[in-house]
Amino acid sequence: MAVVAIVFLASAVAIHPAAHADESQYLEFYTPPEPLPAGQPGDLIRTEPSRLVLEPSSQLGRFVGTGTRIMYRSTDAQGQPVAVTGTYIEPDNPWTGNGPRPLLAYATLPYGMGEQCAPSRLFNQGIHASLDTGFDVMFNIEEGFIATLLARGFAIVVTDGVGMGVHTAKSPQWLNRAAAGHALIDAARAAKKLPGTSLDPRGPVAFWGMLAGAHAALSAAELTGTYGPELNVVGTYAAATPTDLATMLGPVDGNFLAGTTGYVLRGIAASYPEFEQPIKDALTPRGLEMYENTGRQCLLQTGIDYEFRHLEFWFKDNIYEMIKAEPFKTVLATQRLGNVKPTGPVYFEHNRWDTFGEYQSVRATAMDYCAKGADVTLWTNEQPPLFNKLSINSFLPEFVDGERSIAWMTDRFNGMPTTPNCGEI
Repeated sequence: MAVVAIVFLASAVAIHPAAHADESQYLEFYTPPEPLPAGQPGDLIRTEPSRLVLEPSSQLGRFVGTGTRIMYRSTDAQGQPVAVTGTYIEPDNPWTGNGPRPLLAYATLPYGMGEQCAPSRLFNQGIHASLDTGFDVMFNIEEGFIATLLARGFAIVVTDGVGMGVHTAKSPQWLNRAAAGHALIDAARAAKKLPGTSLDPRGPVAFWGMLAGAHAALSAAELTGTYGPELNVVGTYAAATPTDLATMLGPVDGNFLAGTTGYVLRGIAASYPEFEQPIKDALTPRGLEMYENTGRQCLLQTGIDYEFRHLEFWFKDNIYEMIKAEPFKTVLATQRLGNVKPTGPVYFEHNRWDTFGEYQSVRATAMDYCAKGADVTLWTNEQPPLFNKLSINSFLPEFVDGERSIAWMTDRFNGMPTTPNCGEI
C-alpha cells in the first residue's frame, strides 16, 4: 500500500505544478512565548479555532466535531517546563454510554521531524504538500481512527508531543519516555481546562496510540501515578509498540523507513543535548547528511530518500556494539517500557511478525506488567509476513483489528469488567 501510494503521488508531482503549502499562517500561534507564562503542567497558554478536514477540499466526508488548536504547558525530558501544541475535538454527537463523556488522549505515529508535519497542522490540511523542498508530502494517516472515535461520542485531544510543531530550532524529543508521557498527560489536563466543552473535570480519561504513539500512551500510563494522579485513567490502548528501542536496529536496517534512524538520533540529541556532539562524532559523512536532512522532513520523504539503506554506512563503528556502550546504552534503556506498573488496564495489539517493534519485546513488557499486578490484555494479530521491509505488518493490523480495539476501549469507559490474559501470555 505504501509503494502504491508513493508511486501515485510521484506521478502526480511529475504531471502537475509543485504545490506550496503556506506554513507562515502557523508561525504566530506555534512560536512559544519567551519566557513561558507562569503556571502548572497542563495549563493552557493559548487557543484558537482549528479547521478540521479529511482532505484538502473538505468535500469528501468530515469530522463530526469542532476543533480547537491548543498550546499548553508540559515538562520535557530534563524536567523543564515547555510549550506543547495539539488539537482538542469536541464531538457533535452525544455520548450514549455510561457516565460523563469520555476523553481520549491520543498520540499519533511519527508524521516526520519537520514542524510542518505536526498532527495539529495536518488536521487543517488532510494532506500536506510543499513540493518545492522535495517530496514533502504527508497524510494525516490516523484521521480515520480519530473520525470514527469522534463519531461515537468520544472527546479527543491529540498532542503533537514535545518539540513537534512548535516554531523553534530544536528537534522533537521523539521516543523519549518522560517527554512523551508528560505531553500526553498534560494534553488531557489542558482539554479539561478548556471552556465550553462537554467534559466533566473528574470524568474518565484513556490513552491511545500506535507505533511511537503507543510508546507515548504506555509512557503516560506508567507516569500517571506520580505525574498525573488526579486523572481518572480507565485504560490504555497500545498498537505495534516499540517497547525496547535497542531491539529495533535489526528490523530498521534495510527497511523502507530506515531513515527514521535519524528521528531516533535527533530525538536523543533533543532530549539530552550533551549527547548531540558524541552522536555526530559517531556518524560518517553519509550519516551526517541523513541526520541533517531527516530533521526537516515528513515521513514519506524520509522513506523515499533513505529507503532500504543499511545502517553500516551511516556509522563509523559497528552500531550493534555501540548501543552496548555509553551514551546509547543508558539512554535506550531509559526509554524501555515495562519497569513501572501502569495506571489502569492496558490493551496491547501487536502482530506476531511485526518488523518494526519486535513481538517478543512487547510480550516481555506485557509479562513485566503482569508480574507487577497490572491488568493486561495482549491481543496477537496473526496476519502472515507480507513485504517485511515495507513494515506492512506494523501498520495494517491496527486497521484490521480496529473494531475490536474500539470495543475494548468503549467497555472501559462504560465500566465493564476486563478479561485480562496474563496467564496466557
